[in-house]
Amino acid sequence: MDSHDHWKHDGVRVIPGNQLDPNTAQTPGMDRKAAINFARVGAQKLWVGTVTIHADAKTGAHHHGHLESVIYVVKGRARMRWGDHLEFTAEAGPGDFIYVPPYVPHQEINASPSETLECVVCRSDGEAVAVNLDIEPVEKPEQVLWIDPTHPKGGV
Repeated sequence: MDSHDHWKHDGVRVIPGNQLDPNTAQTPGMDRKAAINFARVGAQKLWVGTVTIHADAKTGAHHHGHLESVIYVVKGRARMRWGDHLEFTAEAGPGDFIYVPPYVPHQEINASPSETLECVVCRSDGEAVAVNLDIEPVEKPEQVLWIDPTHPKGGV
């Protein structure tokens, strides 16, 4: 057997968009699916998946410990608030990337009252880290929450 044969099964993997894994924490108004994680492809240092957030969804204030996060907006309008009092704000639309550094207090918001927000989320570790903070958010969280592995209870 050629020593390179193992790449056939342990090399590049394509995960079709219609075969993402929905077997994960879900919540009304929101749909999360895993694409790249340890269970699916053996990824050691990454988690990647899709998050679909219904109109007006808002999280509570939190951070993700040592994890770095990148959010790519596919469709809709994302508003991010961050800072010790969530005093800073920025919006992102389709094609935009959002970088969230470690330990930064933040709140994710679907800025559209009517359009679904569709994102791809990448994290620097498969580990789920979410530290909820006792900060009064500028924008009050709704009952519809943002769910992914690092917001297992909706980030409130």
